[in-house]
Amino acid sequence: MTRIATRFAKLKAEGRSALIPYLCAGDPDLATSIEIFKNAVAAGADLIEVGMPFSDPVADGPSIQAASNRALAAGQDTQKTFEVVRAIREIDADIPIVLMGYYNPIYSYGVAQFVSDAADAGIDGFIVCDLPPEMDHEMRPYTEDAGLALIRFVTPASDDARIATVLDGASGFVYVISFAGVTGANKPDMSHVQQNINVIKAKSDLPVCVGFGVSTPEQAKAVGEIAEGVIVGSALVNAIADTLDDKGAATAATATAASTRIEALAAAL
Repeated sequence: MTRIATRFAKLKAEGRSALIPYLCAGDPDLATSIEIFKNAVAAGADLIEVGMPFSDPVADGPSIQAASNRALAAGQDTQKTFEVVRAIREIDADIPIVLMGYYNPIYSYGVAQFVSDAADAGIDGFIVCDLPPEMDHEMRPYTEDAGLALIRFVTPASDDARIATVLDGASGFVYVISFAGVTGANKPDMSHVQQNINVIKAKSDLPVCVGFGVSTPEQAKAVGEIAEGVIVGSALVNAIADTLDDKGAATAATATAASTRIEALAAAL
């Protein structure tokens, strides 16, 4: 089994849902970012989403856009993002690590080489926000050959037919977006979340993870009662941003800002 499947099987046996923090690689600088990710693992993350900074992150709200801009301004690139992944893998051989980002940097890098280098760094799967099922034939043959997951989205606008299309060829887990909008812009719409989970579960055995808008331990607990995974991003990125100095540089509090929030979220699950 893959690391993703093994982790979800372990969590199912323990009777709890996965906590999946999203953090942007290179925010606010490479060295601090590596410490932030390492601390996130120690604080109770079950899987890790490593954000690939991009200049036009259209699915993301202001918080993650700002994190992306900080990382790019500090010189973060794809190779340095793989460096972050390798640093996580050095301290935990088993935790699943998923890259989340946009297709342009992957295409520019070269899809086959990108997947190969990601696998070498220790990646387990990819979430590509702007690569719909109709177009992922450009990437999926390479991920399948490497044994890596290509994770797809279900949104509140997805009807039964669309969900069937999303599930055809999906792998790793299904990412359910909890409301219509960009990351961090609202609270989870639990009625739509439950409705989509019901449809997915009738058609697939893949774990379901819910993201966009989950920020508090109470929200995480509520989502964890109906889904196999809870994804938290903007709240953690905001915690990091709140510790930066007036020039956007790291302070003594930055490396542990997200992990303090992760500990509380993990306890709720």
